[in-house]
This record gives sequence, C-alpha cells and structure tokens, in this order.
Amino acid sequence: MSGSNGCDRIERALMECHKRIPFGPARESACKHLNRGLAQCLVSLACPHESEAVRTLCSSGGTALKRAQCREAQLSLSVCLSSLQ
Repeated sequence: MSGSNGCDRIERALMECHKRIPFGPARESACKHLNRGLAQCLVSLACPHESEAVRTLCSSGGTALKRAQCREAQLSLSVCLSSLQ
C-alpha cells in the first residue's frame, strides 16, 4: 500500500510485528489483532456505509428484525466488496 489511506499506522505496526516475530503460531497469535484491525480499516475505507451498517446492526443479538437487518447489511457489504474486485 502506498500513500496515506488512514490505515498506514496499522499497516506499519503489522509489518513490524512480522519482522519481530518468526513465522509460525507465535506470530499468528501475536499479530492477530493487527491483522484484524488492518482488514477492518481497509474494508471501512472501501465500503464505508456498508461497513458501518454491519458494525452497528451486527454488534449484538437483538430481535429477529435486527438479525434480519444484520444479514441484509452483511449481504450489502459483500456485494460492495465484490464490486471492487
């Protein structure tokens, strides 16, 4: 990645984590939160509205209506990401 995209800090931290810890289960465990954070950051940049909808609608169980809205939001996010490939 190049340029300032809002995820640069997380990307640099992940690269440092990979440099410090040898390949294997220890690295996977130690860098897991950074991998997840970078993925979430990139998805939120690519599809901000859909990502926010999933974050808010899928954050807790809730009613049957909220669960249905969560599934709909997840589908919308999937379509958005697919359209960028």
